[in-house]
Amino acid sequence: MPDFDLEKAYAIDGAEDAKAFYDTWAAAYDSGFSDRHGYVAPREIARVFKSLSDGNDPILDIGAGTGLVAEHLTGCVVDGIDISEGMLAEATAKGVYRTCIQADLTKTLPVDDASYGGFVSCGTFTHGHVGADVLPELIRIARPGALFTCGVIPSVYDGAGFGSRLALLVATDAITPVDFREFAIYENATHDHADDRGLAMIFRRL
Repeated sequence: MPDFDLEKAYAIDGAEDAKAFYDTWAAAYDSGFSDRHGYVAPREIARVFKSLSDGNDPILDIGAGTGLVAEHLTGCVVDGIDISEGMLAEATAKGVYRTCIQADLTKTLPVDDASYGGFVSCGTFTHGHVGADVLPELIRIARPGALFTCGVIPSVYDGAGFGSRLALLVATDAITPVDFREFAIYENATHDHADDRGLAMIFRRL
């Protein structure tokens, strides 16, 4: 199995492309990308969430992949949602999720209203993946007071409409004003993206 290719991941174009790509690379994702590239963003997103959480179970991991964020949420009740069956199979084998949901985040989700008290996301709001249009659907399935801690690459935040979409949700009293935390995406790395930084978008459902 070849190593995970970050540049190809950033070139993904839409949901079906994402599904095919991650189904193919699922078995090699942890060893070929996460371990090899010093990928610590999942740890950092979990750390920020836990520092702010006040009993926000159950948690939905948006774009769960192989469960890298959930590995750092021990003691919490976490479900994972992802378009890739292959990635969810790897996560299921780890036993880090209560339930895995295979679904397209850009569509209506097979989840009841007000189901979750917390939301985490890492590596999903990025180049060619999922944009700001999914936020209203995530708000639908959030309980009042639900804590969101979602990672985004700054250039994607600017280019994918997150600022205006979040501002509209704040203006319509759907969410609290948004806070931000900067975090390292990689650690002890020497590749071309070693110095990349991420932003955690933090807000609560009203």
